[in-house]
Amino acid sequence: MYCCRVYYSGLEEAVYRNISACKQLSHTLRTAYGPNGMNKMVINHLEKVFVTSDAATIIRELEVEHPAAQLLVQASEIQDQEVGDGTNFVIIFAGALLEASEDLLRMVAPVKKDLEKMALHVPKVPGLAQMLKEGARYYSGLEEAVYRNISACKQLSHTLRTAYGPNGMNKMVINHLEKVFVTSDAATIIRELEVEHPAAQLLVQASEIQDQEVGDGTNFVIIFAGALLEASEDLLRMGLTPSEIVDGYELALAKALEILPSLTCYEIKDVRDVKEVSNGIRTSISSKQYGNEDFLTDLIAGACTSIIPGKATSFNVDHVRVTKILGCGINSSKVIQGMVFKRGVEGDINKKLKAKIAVYTCAVDIMQTETKGTVLIKTAAELLDFSKGEESGLEGQIKAIADSGADVVVAGGKFGDMALHYLNKYGVMAVRLNSKWDLRRLSKTIGATALPRLTPPTKEELGYADSVAVDEVGDTSVVVFENEALESRIATVLIRGSSDNYMDDVERAIDDGINTFKGITRDGRFVPGGGACEVELARQVASYGDGLPGMDQYAVKRFATALEVFPKALAENTGLKANEILSKLYAAHEEGKKNFGFDIEGDSKSPMKDMLEAGVLDLYLTKMWGLKYATAAACTVLNVDQIIMAKRAGGPRAPAGHNSDDE
Repeated sequence: MYCCRVYYSGLEEAVYRNISACKQLSHTLRTAYGPNGMNKMVINHLEKVFVTSDAATIIRELEVEHPAAQLLVQASEIQDQEVGDGTNFVIIFAGALLEASEDLLRMVAPVKKDLEKMALHVPKVPGLAQMLKEGARYYSGLEEAVYRNISACKQLSHTLRTAYGPNGMNKMVINHLEKVFVTSDAATIIRELEVEHPAAQLLVQASEIQDQEVGDGTNFVIIFAGALLEASEDLLRMGLTPSEIVDGYELALAKALEILPSLTCYEIKDVRDVKEVSNGIRTSISSKQYGNEDFLTDLIAGACTSIIPGKATSFNVDHVRVTKILGCGINSSKVIQGMVFKRGVEGDINKKLKAKIAVYTCAVDIMQTETKGTVLIKTAAELLDFSKGEESGLEGQIKAIADSGADVVVAGGKFGDMALHYLNKYGVMAVRLNSKWDLRRLSKTIGATALPRLTPPTKEELGYADSVAVDEVGDTSVVVFENEALESRIATVLIRGSSDNYMDDVERAIDDGINTFKGITRDGRFVPGGGACEVELARQVASYGDGLPGMDQYAVKRFATALEVFPKALAENTGLKANEILSKLYAAHEEGKKNFGFDIEGDSKSPMKDMLEAGVLDLYLTKMWGLKYATAAACTVLNVDQIIMAKRAGGPRAPAGHNSDDE
């Protein structure tokens, strides 16, 4: 007789158990069928998140373990290989057939009730979790999946809401490397937080895409998505379905995007006009560096307008570099037309004017062979001749470089002592840059071609700079490659400050300003800031919702309510009563003052101001993409009705502070 670990036999133990497992798989995928099917959030063993209604992807990542359910999975995979579609059809129909067969079997088993009363009765398989590998977790329905996801997203949104606006509070984030970040910049906070919850990760990904597309407005996306989900929670408890809420949000978004162009109040026509550009980027700077916005705006506008190419739409943010040097104050910062490197020179020559520059990616030294060799020297004369031969060869190379007209040699490798001797002899300045990226940027700045070998450069391969000089900023030596403003292709903003954390925060503000300038080159339109744009959108979208029939109107109105979170956040972070400010803003907009927004420098008696006159402007592109990405992220979270998490791959984590070498 054979011995086995688990044995099932008969209708109750085997057939019904198998049918139940297949029914669970079929019911899981049935809610994902069709255009209005709900998404599933699947986290596989590598912790990769899939949010999809595609049956082929779901069953592939589910790692179904139950043998009967695996038969359905295999049938759907063959369907996918044969036709490329219809995987969900196969599993749903097979599940329906098995469900019908269960009823037929029970019709011919009249003693079923008696069998259920027996002590040795075996219970049916307990849900989807039994089909999956050990350690998998499964959540389904409103309470377990939807509300759980909404709660996580609300927590992330509330965390960042207090950092919104010029008076937003900083967050102190210590990452896994124990590096400290003190900032109110949402992109930095969420990057260093390492958010793990899959639903909150969807909001983080939306904000990252916003950062890539526009370079600003990351906090806008997360706060608005969180407000939409918070509003949707109330609608769900009222009895609306997630699909009805999603349809309403999409209608409201379409209406908001239709209204948004009519709210533009300012447009930059000439991107080379420093004054016009300054008006456009001041608001994005003030949200990070309130009080220093005028000074930093002038720096950024000067740097960007000086290097913009002939085609304004091709501006590259990488062409404005930032160098931070500790000491002095922010007002000692300046713009240099060219590049600045925090290092000294290798040789004795410290300055060259109207210099021609040769750039090498290799070392400037005696060439070494790739293989080792042995030289047999019999006399002292041979020893002298051997070293003289190497020296004369190197001198010939350096002399040829100097004769080509090069005044400065920049290398990515080391300078040998003998090479430095000959460079000093022929009056050539030597600069070493360890980073290949710095070499590439410098080559672009000066118009040089980086050479891989130590050969004399041609006239076309040489770069040019008006000045190459060593300077001392504070107690730090820097090498400055400077060009005339009209000829420079890269500009550098030299930041001074009292601490590294402070300079890092200034750098993030400058990055936002540069990205805003890039947005201006694409579309120079602006909408009023200070919550004015959001209040006007909320007013018009709510009016649109009043005229809608059916259940969509509730979601459209809640979309309008969610837009109110921005003027509320500005007021709360300033210390004023948000509801009072909001009612006054609505009253002003009802009178036709659609540019009126919250004045952070005002008080409870006069909290409003015309944002166009105050110069508080938001880039049109930032608002447009922010509305799109936030709504898409919120709808994606609402469309998930089940969460399936596989057991994490790998063994248990090592205990903190444990050293395996001690054993």
